[in-house]
Amino acid sequence: MSDASVEEALRSAARLVVVEAPGGCGKTHQGALYARDIALTLGEGRLLILTHTNAACDVFAHRTKQLGRRVEIRTIDGLITEIASAYYKALDLPADVDVGAWARREAGNYDLLAQKTAALLSANPMISATLAHRYPIIICDEHQDSSAHQHSIILALHRAGALLRIFADPMQQIFNGNQAEEAAAAQRWMDLKAAADSFEELDHPHRWTNTQPALGAWIMEARAALNNAGQIDLTGKLPLGLSVHYADNVAPQQGSFSVQDDASGPIYARSNAQGQLLILSGRNRTVTSLRTFFGRRIPIWEGHIRNGLAGLIAHINTHQGNASELARGTVSFMGSVASGFSPTSFGNRFVSEAASGCASPCTGKPLLLQSIAQHLVDDPSHKGVAMALMRLQELAATEQAFSSIRVHHPREFTEAIQLGRYDDPDEGFADIARRRTYARPRLPEKAISTIHKAKGLEFENVILLPCDLASFGNSKRARAKLYVALSRATKNLMLVVSKGQPSPLFKLG
Repeated sequence: MSDASVEEALRSAARLVVVEAPGGCGKTHQGALYARDIALTLGEGRLLILTHTNAACDVFAHRTKQLGRRVEIRTIDGLITEIASAYYKALDLPADVDVGAWARREAGNYDLLAQKTAALLSANPMISATLAHRYPIIICDEHQDSSAHQHSIILALHRAGALLRIFADPMQQIFNGNQAEEAAAAQRWMDLKAAADSFEELDHPHRWTNTQPALGAWIMEARAALNNAGQIDLTGKLPLGLSVHYADNVAPQQGSFSVQDDASGPIYARSNAQGQLLILSGRNRTVTSLRTFFGRRIPIWEGHIRNGLAGLIAHINTHQGNASELARGTVSFMGSVASGFSPTSFGNRFVSEAASGCASPCTGKPLLLQSIAQHLVDDPSHKGVAMALMRLQELAATEQAFSSIRVHHPREFTEAIQLGRYDDPDEGFADIARRRTYARPRLPEKAISTIHKAKGLEFENVILLPCDLASFGNSKRARAKLYVALSRATKNLMLVVSKGQPSPLFKLG
């Protein structure tokens, strides 16, 4: 199959076109080009582009910006929330589902929202018909990440008349479910391909054509090896653009990162080179540790998701009026966005002061902690938490006793302070999220990121570390995660590989 055959299939009258495309093989280009061609022909209808991440929304928005209101680009969760908010009473949901507040309160609520919405569309085909009339053509990007209920919702719109153009790469499904759910997802993909009026594949590594074609060919070979339960061979001659540096992670704490002094030079040298740089790792804790490893000069890419802030708001909603519990929630939030404000160093005393109403006479560091906790005592709400965080920020900048506190997620920390401007924390979070989405924050020239948040991104230079057993075991999820990481680099890719604790996904010399 070729690019030309994919272009032809997308523009055909086929109701369901399914395209399987490895990362870097042009699926976003094909999808955006098709969108530009077809959107102006839809009359009163609009083209709907569904993705799974806000980062992917940003890419499509940039490539289709000339289409204006002819195209709507949103995450699948965003579409589900919109449907559920219109029928929240029928779904037995609270009214605040329209701002996504209910869905954020507990980890499984988004899945429950999708389940209820899928059942609603199944029982009421007229709702699907209305949506299909509004969106006569739907482009689904990264469909491999769709849950069973999300998949059901998309097919309901298809049955109601919407034409579907589905792009996916099963090798990029970083799956968190159990083996049965994993098998069910694989079967859904097989069934979707079998049901397609046209199934196409993209296999040319366009991402590397004008930069590093040998690296692109090697990444495609690595994908094939991972997909076939094999190993990536690092024993032979490496292609131009790929370098392997052998260094073991000697950090004593799980999830942290450090190497012997004599092994750090090549890593630092690559990080100091000119051009874009993305430093990737598989765990949030390792990403935070890497911030310190690189001397805090390279920022963490925070993306669009604010799990720490969402958790803080849920905690505030549950413990409104309880100063000591709000203090506990603040300590937990600081643990997700910063280092240095641990329970033992600050948190326990901070909670104790909030619980006692800041009544104990004290001096020095305890007195300063009282000045933070007093905000919670005076106003045990999201506004008090915002004031407490603002005071903490001031002390970290001016007081030696607080100088060890380092904020690694400054945008999320700032947004927590901004919540104090709103009367309702959920509405504030929703408004801040909308502003963030419309602003479409740009990636810095150099950044540290988890592999999951890097899906859909591409950088000239990428360092992946640590490539060891703890990060990449022999599982389908680990293979997908490794492939996603490898395919982000357009010019140069450095693998920091462990020989002491080797990953079974690499064949080492």
